[in-house]
Amino acid sequence: MTGALVVVATPIGNLADLSPRAVTELAAADIVACEDTRHTGRLLAHAGVKATRLLAVHEHNEAQRAAELVDVIAAGGTVAVVTDAGTPGISDPGTRLVAAAAAAGHDVRVVPGPAAFVAALVVSGLPTDRFVFEGFLPRKGAERARVLSDIAAERRTIVFYESPRRVAATVAELRRHLGPDRRVALARELTKLHEEVWRGTLGEAVDHVAESTARGEYVVVLDGAPEPMAATDTDIVEALADLRSGGVGTRDAAAQVAADLGVSRRRAYELAIRE
Repeated sequence: MTGALVVVATPIGNLADLSPRAVTELAAADIVACEDTRHTGRLLAHAGVKATRLLAVHEHNEAQRAAELVDVIAAGGTVAVVTDAGTPGISDPGTRLVAAAAAAGHDVRVVPGPAAFVAALVVSGLPTDRFVFEGFLPRKGAERARVLSDIAAERRTIVFYESPRRVAATVAELRRHLGPDRRVALARELTKLHEEVWRGTLGEAVDHVAESTARGEYVVVLDGAPEPMAATDTDIVEALADLRSGGVGTRDAAAQVAADLGVSRRRAYELAIRE
C-alpha cells in the first residue's frame, strides 16, 4: 500500500468555506494531525465527518510527531494535516511534517483553500502583482530593527500578521520608520460576522488603532516604497564635494558617488573634473 500526506486548508472564519474535496480527504484520512483536537473536532462535526482519529501536532511537538506520522505513511496510512485556520505551514505548524514526508519520498498533496494573508491582500486596494509575506515580525531587538529597515526599502507590497495587543505599537513604529504618508490596509475577522478592512495612511492608522477596541488577529498590508527620484547634477556635485573634502581622490570619489546614487561613473567623473 502507498501512504500519503495531505495538506488540507480549512476556513479562516466562515465554515462554509470548507471545500467539498477537503471534506472528502478528511473523511478518508486514517489520522488528522491538527493544532487543537477540540477545535478540529468541531469542524469535522460540522462537516459530518465521523470516526476519524485526531492527533495534536503543534509548534511544541511537531518535530517529534513528524517522525511518528512518517512511519504511519510508510506503513500505507493517509495522514491529513490541518491547522486551526487557513493553510498549514503559513505561520502555523505543518512545514516540518511536509519536509519530513517529502524527504522520505512519500506522496505529499494539497487541498488548497483559505489563507488570511491572501484574502487581506486582494481586498486591500494595494498592488498585488508583486508582494512579500513576512509572517509575524520579530518582537524586539536587532532582528526586529533589521526587518523594519528591510520593509522601509521594500518596493513590493508587504503583508504580515500582528496581534491586537501589539498592533498599535507596530503601526506607530512603522510611521516613524516609513513616514506618515505610506498607504496601509488593516484587515481583521476576515470572512466572519464582524469582518473589517480599514484603508488609509500610516499617520491615520495610528489614530485608528488607538481608538479601536477590536479583538482578533490583524493582517497588515503595506504599500511598497516609492521609486527613488533620479539624482540631479546638483546631488552628484554635492556628494562629490563631501568626499573630496575628506581627502578622497577625484576618480575614487566619482566611483563612490556613482555607486551611492545609482548613476554612471562617466557622468560622475565628468562632473568631478568640471568643478
